[in-house]
Amino acid sequence: MSGLRPVDPVPAPPLVLRGRTFDAGRPAVMAIVNRTPDSFFGGNRHADLDSAKRALEEALALGADIIDVGGVRAGQEGEPVDEDEEVRRVVPFLEWARRAHPDVILSLDTWRSGVALAAAGAGVDMVNDTWAGADPDLVRVAARLGAGYVISHTGGLPPRTDPVAVTYGDDPLDVVRDVVTTLADGARAAELSGIPPERILVDPTLDFGKTTMHSLEVLRHTADVAALGYPVLQALSRKDFVGESLDVPVEDRLEGSLAATAVAAWLGATVFRAHDVRATRRVVDMVATIRGDRPPVHARRGTPQTGSANSR
Repeated sequence: MSGLRPVDPVPAPPLVLRGRTFDAGRPAVMAIVNRTPDSFFGGNRHADLDSAKRALEEALALGADIIDVGGVRAGQEGEPVDEDEEVRRVVPFLEWARRAHPDVILSLDTWRSGVALAAAGAGVDMVNDTWAGADPDLVRVAARLGAGYVISHTGGLPPRTDPVAVTYGDDPLDVVRDVVTTLADGARAAELSGIPPERILVDPTLDFGKTTMHSLEVLRHTADVAALGYPVLQALSRKDFVGESLDVPVEDRLEGSLAATAVAAWLGATVFRAHDVRATRRVVDMVATIRGDRPPVHARRGTPQTGSANSR
């Protein structure tokens, strides 16, 4: 039985923000704080400022590394939100967060360059552009702020557009090819705008511009996204592809989200955007330990340590 070895895990390219490095041994959990009354998940509606503050404090206590703050629901079912209203929702909160937690890594979820400029005083560390450069000035603003930047894939759809009759070709892998090509092009453009590669995240952006079958195919090919050489963000939490796979509503999608998270972690994702911080933290840390990139906190079982709980 010589030559036995585990399946090789995929290297996870590192992300560097605010002097901290996240990689295969230290994956990052990005906690979601939605400053909206209509987020698709009722457990993350924090239109009230005090509620948002409590959500941030709880996320940090449960092990979040990054706080991602958004002011507009992604889908078209949400209420209209103009730029002024988006600024009103997110900027005061970000400024409070920076004062209350000077070292916290703050991410701004927006597709509008004007919102990112308005948040400059909060010292935003990351601009999470979930709509694939719909505002071409946004990447340049992120570079000017010295922030990281998320490259996303939406199949060419404009902001707040739900997918309808989306196709990428007859071959099921055509969607993977489109994702990889789009993210590679976007990452190169971000570098040319002045953002260093260790601050560029590539996000396959499951559900956006994709059917459930598309999202599942892309998830299986997370390793191909990681092979681009940039840190990979997977935003899997409670999404529709999970709900449709298991036939469960948003409130019952935790287990499916965690299963998808474990697969993405093994296949080389570095950052995980999540509603359920503690559960996601434990899953990605456990996967990192199974991979051999993170040592167990304790490894006493079966060792001759005096007084060990394992001696019973």
